[in-house]
Amino acid sequence: MGKRIALFIDGGYLDSALIKFGKVRIDYSRIVEALTENLPLLRAYYYHCLPYQSSTPTETERQEFSAAEKFQRRLNRLDSFTVRRGRLAFRGIDDKGKSVFEQERVDVALATDLVMHSTKRLISHAVMITGDSDFIPAVEIAQSEGVHITLYYAQNSLPHDELLDAVDARKLITQDMVNEWKR
Repeated sequence: MGKRIALFIDGGYLDSALIKFGKVRIDYSRIVEALTENLPLLRAYYYHCLPYQSSTPTETERQEFSAAEKFQRRLNRLDSFTVRRGRLAFRGIDDKGKSVFEQERVDVALATDLVMHSTKRLISHAVMITGDSDFIPAVEIAQSEGVHITLYYAQNSLPHDELLDAVDARKLITQDMVNEWKR
């Protein structure tokens, strides 16, 4: 296998991470260019859910859903880019009376893609933008197949300590990086 890289972007995590930097519009092709470490790109993956829309959606729900759908469609049309959608599941009401939703299928899709690409020897390197310790088994499998894993994370959204320990390299998302990624 030659050297090749894939990017695995947890959209929910990246959204949270970018809050620290204010309202920023990101050019995802710039992220890909900046994070591929001068290796040939196999593919960049973006994992996220569309926002909640009730059975009788409010105007705000309709607008947010439509904007997210258009954004994901644009991402999916970038060269070598694939959007994998999960779904939001209603989990109840919190103590402040606010609806609680949880993403489903996003983590499993990311972990499955990482393991599949590694075991099929499609990649030699992987970049992950995420923070969840659920990815540790997938990281370990990828590493056992010889894949070097670099984790990008944000100070305001620190990844689980065990994930930091599991990966091969760790890089903090900085203001300079975000400035490079802006549209």
